[in-house]
Amino acid sequence: MFGVSGAWERENIPMRSQAMLFTATALIEVCAGLSLVSLPALAIWHLLGVREPSPEALIVSRVCGAGLLAVGVACWLARDDRGSRSQNGLLWGMLVYNVGACTVLVFAGSMLSMDGGALWPGVSLHAVMTIWCALNLRASAANAR
Repeated sequence: MFGVSGAWERENIPMRSQAMLFTATALIEVCAGLSLVSLPALAIWHLLGVREPSPEALIVSRVCGAGLLAVGVACWLARDDRGSRSQNGLLWGMLVYNVGACTVLVFAGSMLSMDGGALWPGVSLHAVMTIWCALNLRASAANAR
């Protein structure tokens, strides 16, 4: 009996990991989105080290903040969806987003010499989230077989 229970728990680890991934993403992106929507100048200063962003940058930041809020809400609602095609699609979208965010932030820090206090921690966070998404996609593909 213990062997069956142990095997069942090993098979469900990716699902628990997916629920944790979606929950963590929801919390992170809602916080980032609220920060960009409500205090874009402060968020830009902490992330990129730009003290006085242009009005255009503030507008684009607010639009990005709204997008992050949408991602956060979608992840929160999908957290218990247990391997559905929609959850898998959202997981792919999160992978693309995290790779893109990591790439853009590395470019900003290394090529444009931008350096707010949150830049490199943000790069690290998106790198970890990228790996977590990739591992969950790999586990989903293995479970689908």
